[in-house]
This record gives sequence, C-alpha cells and structure tokens, in this order.
Amino acid sequence: MTAGPREGDAYYEPGAYQAAVEALHDPLNDPLPGQASGPGGQGDGHDEAYDEAYYAHLAPEAGAQRPDPETVGLRRPRDLGAPPPATGGRAARRRAAQARAAAQAAAQGYDETRELTGEAVPAAVPPPTGGRAARRRAAQGKPSQERASGAHAAEAAPPEGGRAARRRAAQGKGGGRRPAAPTPAAAPPTAADELSGGRAARRKAAKTAARAARQTGTAISNVIGELFITTGALLLLFVVYQLWWTNVEARAHANGEADRLTEQWDDSGGDDGGSRDPGAFSAGQGFAILYIPTLDVRVPVAETVDPATVLDNGMVGHYSEADRLPTAMPWEEEGNFGIAGHRNTHGEPFRYINQLDPGDPIVIETADAFYTYEMTSRLDETSPSNTEVLDPVPEQGGFTEPGRYITLTTCTPEFTSTYRLIVWGQMIEERPRSEGKPDALVD
Repeated sequence: MTAGPREGDAYYEPGAYQAAVEALHDPLNDPLPGQASGPGGQGDGHDEAYDEAYYAHLAPEAGAQRPDPETVGLRRPRDLGAPPPATGGRAARRRAAQARAAAQAAAQGYDETRELTGEAVPAAVPPPTGGRAARRRAAQGKPSQERASGAHAAEAAPPEGGRAARRRAAQGKGGGRRPAAPTPAAAPPTAADELSGGRAARRKAAKTAARAARQTGTAISNVIGELFITTGALLLLFVVYQLWWTNVEARAHANGEADRLTEQWDDSGGDDGGSRDPGAFSAGQGFAILYIPTLDVRVPVAETVDPATVLDNGMVGHYSEADRLPTAMPWEEEGNFGIAGHRNTHGEPFRYINQLDPGDPIVIETADAFYTYEMTSRLDETSPSNTEVLDPVPEQGGFTEPGRYITLTTCTPEFTSTYRLIVWGQMIEERPRSEGKPDALVD
C-alpha cells in the first residue's frame, strides 16, 4: 500500500503537494517547503514520507519497498530532486514523469551494484520521446516487458519512426528482446538447390536450363554460320580464281609462247633444224601455232597432253608416245593429227569449238609451213575411253580411206569432264611460210 501524507507533514495542507511539485522547475525554490537543508536544517534534509510515496509510486504493482540507501549506496530520491507521484493536471504529470526518468537514470549505479550480486536488474524506463499518448502512458508508469527467461533486460532505445512506432516503444512492447543480427547476403541459388524446392523452383530451374540450352544452341549456330560464311567466301574466291584468274595467267603464258615461236622461226629463216622428224620435240615444248579464225583463237601447240605442263598453261597438247596415244604430225603424208585443249578455265582455247560449222578453216603454223584444214564433222558427246576418234582413219568422223586429218578433243558439258566433244577436219592446203600467210588468215 502506498503511504499518504499524515497530519503534521509538510504536504498535509490542501494544495501544498501540488505547489511543491510545480516548484520543482524553479531552482530557487529548492529545497521544497517544509524541508530543512544544509547545516541549519533538521536531519539530512530528506522527508521520509516523500521517499515512501516516491518508491511506492515507482513500482505500485509489485509493492516495491524503498531500498536502504546506506546498504546499497543509492542516493535517495530527495537528493535526486525526484518528485512524488503527480496528482495534479496534465502539465504536472508530465513534469513528474520527466523527474522519474531522471531519477531512474541516476539510479543506474544502484542497478549495476545489484548486477554484480547476480540479482535480476529491472529494465530502465527511458524518458518518453513520443507523442502525447506515449508521454501519458510513461507518466502512468507502465513498465516495459521483460524476457520470459528472466535474463537481464536490455535498455530500451529511444523510439524512432512514426507515431505507431513511438506508441509501441512507449508501451514497452518487446523491451527485453535483443536486436536481430543482420542477415548475411544469401548466395544465389544453384540449379541443384532450385530442383530440390517446390513447383515454382522446379519451373524456374527448368526455365534456366532451357535458357542455357538456347544460349548454347545459339552459340553453336553462330559458329556454324560463321564457318558456312567463311567456307562460302573461300569457295567464291576459288571460283573466281578458276574461272577468271587462271584464264588471265594461261592466256598470258600462251601468248608469250606463241610470240616466242614466231620470233624463233623468223630468226632461223624457216630452217627448223630437222624438226620434221618424229619425236624431235620434248614434252611440253611448243612446236606449232593453232589458228581458228572464226573463233578468234591463236594458241601454241606443245608436245603431250599433260595438264600440269601443257593444258593448264593455256596451250594445246599433241597426243604423242608419252600419252600412249601417238598421232601423226601435220607435215606427214598420211595420218591423223590429234590435239586436246581445255574448254573451261586455264585459257579455255576450245570453249566454243562446238560452234564450228563444216567448211570453217583450222590452220596449223610450223617453222616452215602453214597447214590449212577444213572442218568436216563433229561428235557432240562420247565417252572419254573412246580412243577410236584418234585413229589414222577416223571412221566416226565419216572418213573411209587414208588421208591427212586433224582431230580436236575437249571436255563436255561445260565445267565438267564427263564426256568428250570431238571435231574433225581434213587438210586442204599446205603453204610454205616463205610464200606468206594462207587466205584463211589474211581474210
């Protein structure tokens, strides 16, 4: 029970207690009326009724008794200037609450002393910093909640935030809880972690796997596409090389070889040093020039039909012993002069021989004569193994008796070597170089 003022006390008269409380804000009015102070006062300047009222108000529900200041070293409330319970108006209760907060802050030394002895230390009530309702509850002395385990209560920090936060702080909710430690940032979940979760996690993992598969497929497609583009560019360059550059190189070589032969013959005065003898020319050596006036062809003729040394250099090759298909020379009295040339690429001298008509001239120039043939027949397609077209009397060309013939062979269709195209001709004139060019080359 809280002890009230008794008759004869300083606060027994009506209004004296209220006036004393209100005078606490004025330092000139301390000590309170009726209380002795200093050496001239009575006792030590404290009022026992005042202290009893203060401690009874400090913990009214628990019925706390005033501790013995001499035992625990606690300054008495009177020394702290703490007022007894406020019974006046709102302003008085506010001032009383502030005074109690100051007294509790000063009493920390007492709490620490009890803490050393292992006794439970009540949580200190912080000064109210919230709104009007929070200060009212603080003035009414509502204690903060303690831990259920009975451990020491942590000091409550001044409430921050809005009105609701201050209200909860003033009511002492969760006063005994410790602040939660900051949670470390969680590592991103792996595919295995997501697969072990629920449906949403499995769906997310499936989407992640599908996205990774799409990215992998896209990367592979990009690599394949780049390979195709590179391959296509290389093929295009190869085609350009085959169809254009080989012609440039081969024609330059063929023209140079034809000019060399002409100069050589002019310098020798028509004496070829016995070049009429069979086998007098080495493989790849040029010994004649072929003219096809209607196709504007002028190309040297070399021994053998070897592609590397003759045909790919833009020249026409003569079927010889080296090819195991020996044919006659133009100056022989009888026989078939067989020659071969490219239809496409590498100078392509025989590309348009399929356009020759019967009667078109074909001229062979040697060191001492011009041999003029007249085109007689053509075989548009035959097997490469058909060597009968090179016989001394080519019956497939329409000839039935020995004579002086010429046979031109090339590949067909164009840009392939599946079949052979054959053109035959028969000699109609032999003219010495000393007598000038034949009419076919003059016209």
